[in-house]
Amino acid sequence: MALLRRPTGPSPTPQDISMKEENLCQAFSDALLCKIEDIDTEDWENPQLCSDYVKDIYQYLRQLEVLQSINPHFLDGRDINGRMRAILVDWLVQVHSKFRLLQETLYMCVAVMDRYLQVQPVSRKKLQLVGITALLLASKYEEMFSPNIEDFVYITDNAYTSSQIREMETLILKELKFELGRPLPLHFLRRASKAGENLKQQYYTGYTESEVLEVMQHMAKNVVRVNENMTKFTAIKNKYASSKLLKISTIPQLNSKAIQELASPLLGRS
Repeated sequence: MALLRRPTGPSPTPQDISMKEENLCQAFSDALLCKIEDIDTEDWENPQLCSDYVKDIYQYLRQLEVLQSINPHFLDGRDINGRMRAILVDWLVQVHSKFRLLQETLYMCVAVMDRYLQVQPVSRKKLQLVGITALLLASKYEEMFSPNIEDFVYITDNAYTSSQIREMETLILKELKFELGRPLPLHFLRRASKAGENLKQQYYTGYTESEVLEVMQHMAKNVVRVNENMTKFTAIKNKYASSKLLKISTIPQLNSKAIQELASPLLGRS
């Protein structure tokens, strides 16, 4: 389930954020001098793509990502551990598919859940309540029509009442100060995919290949663990094995030598 959360370091200081902004500005300046292709130049006729503001929007999302970062050890010393979280996320992926919700809804659900768990100790018996409430909140934020609260009660096999879900919804919103506009991995993926080529991608994402290597290794490790039946958490693979999603989790490239080599250092293989 690490695929759903980008590993991050300790909470950044204002100096860290300022330095990051300066680096981004320098990258933009360097790219302009190199005459990097403007990938938004042909989008001016589509108001939904906001071509006049898109670069500022993504710069703001990068700042927000740092401010709302999740500590990779945020569950240390808590009643909840990483395995419990993984079981919950695996189940939430299945619920998300059953309700036929948007991709953004799932990513936001996990982000809301993690942000709450990071700042508020939660007992084991209420972990699923936090997860299903996070999915309800994400549905209200992203979906045109959110499932009814009774649907969420039913999907938990009546483990919680609608009143308990509403109460948890209030607690989460207060703890997060109603700040649900978190940038999602999907937002950055779409931008990076649009850029495509090496130099353009480095410019538009702000990352070099060496800077994303660690994340790539963790993703490759999870792919190998699933493909070699080293984990019971297979909801994501099953989801992306459907024809609707082009059976992307079944492509032979996921068993390639390149994936194996990326994963090797984290799997203790030579």
